[in-house]
Amino acid sequence: MKKTAAWPLAAIYTALIVYASLYPFENWRSQGAEWSAFLWAPWPKYWTGFDVLSNVLGYAPFGFIVALALLRSARHLPTVGLTLALGSLLSLGMESLQLFLPARVPSNVDWGLNSAGTLAGASAAWTLERLGFLDRWSRFRANWFNSDAKGSLVLLALWPIALLFPAPVPFGLGQVLERAEDALALRLQETPWLDWLPVREVELQPLLPAYEVLCVSLGQLLPCLLAFSLIRHLHQKVWAWFVLTACGLFFTSLSAALTYGPAHAWEWLNAPVQLAMVIAALVAWPMMWRTEKTLQVLALVGLVLQLTLLNNASANAYFSLTLQNWEQGHFIRFHGVIQWLGWIWPFALLVYLMRCLSAARPTKMQA
Repeated sequence: MKKTAAWPLAAIYTALIVYASLYPFENWRSQGAEWSAFLWAPWPKYWTGFDVLSNVLGYAPFGFIVALALLRSARHLPTVGLTLALGSLLSLGMESLQLFLPARVPSNVDWGLNSAGTLAGASAAWTLERLGFLDRWSRFRANWFNSDAKGSLVLLALWPIALLFPAPVPFGLGQVLERAEDALALRLQETPWLDWLPVREVELQPLLPAYEVLCVSLGQLLPCLLAFSLIRHLHQKVWAWFVLTACGLFFTSLSAALTYGPAHAWEWLNAPVQLAMVIAALVAWPMMWRTEKTLQVLALVGLVLQLTLLNNASANAYFSLTLQNWEQGHFIRFHGVIQWLGWIWPFALLVYLMRCLSAARPTKMQA
């Protein structure tokens, strides 16, 4: 069986489907309806093009990723048929569970559209395999990346999406402590456990300008260090640096455009952020000659430093208002999935780096 990053991506995407399908996870109860009632319900009177498109597109990546994983590791299986069965069963399970959620409405149309999306994604992966694109990707991966690069590739693929969640500091993912404390205090209201909640002697203060520049630099540098640790040759690392820098700029600007409007897409790129980007670039270039283990150690140290600085600082009131607008605006259909990804990504990287460094294996010199 070939190693492939498609299986972890399939697991992550399945978890996202479950989250989006069962959100908001409240008021679970039996509503007295038969399990199969929605399967034989007539076509709904009111539906929109967005409903159709979102249901199809929501499952198309699932079909593509699962089919890709099967093609990479189990070519003898009926890829399209098996993927369609898995996607259809997953959708049927989600629609059935929605019978117990008053805020959700199960639909046979959604089930059919989800299955159609799965079929479309699986067919696309099968077609690309027939045309030879997957073999080309396999050769590209073998030429560019170490054989154990699966986890790093998954994290690098998710990083641009995580940037869509607006952060108080550009590239400053993982600033969760203050909001987690507020959420916990709200949950514990009118309970005896509230007195057990630690109280800060000094209120959190916003980051000093120098620390903000440092956090921005680290936020752009960390994915570069991760990429350099798995890429084989120097010229490939140069290309990776250009791609990651462009992704950081584009997706942060896209987040700003979706949050504040297209006219404000680049307002975040002020003088301190520009200085931080220059610092990140100056530090990144000599890192291309370092070994895999050295890069992982440096990434771990930089990540811990960034998370410490971010979580010992408060977000300003303006950002809190921005976050409320964001949660009620363009991304509300994702049910907070991108928000969770923006919070969790640096901690997933932390666990991954610690796991890599604790593994007993020889150090490989990087060209």
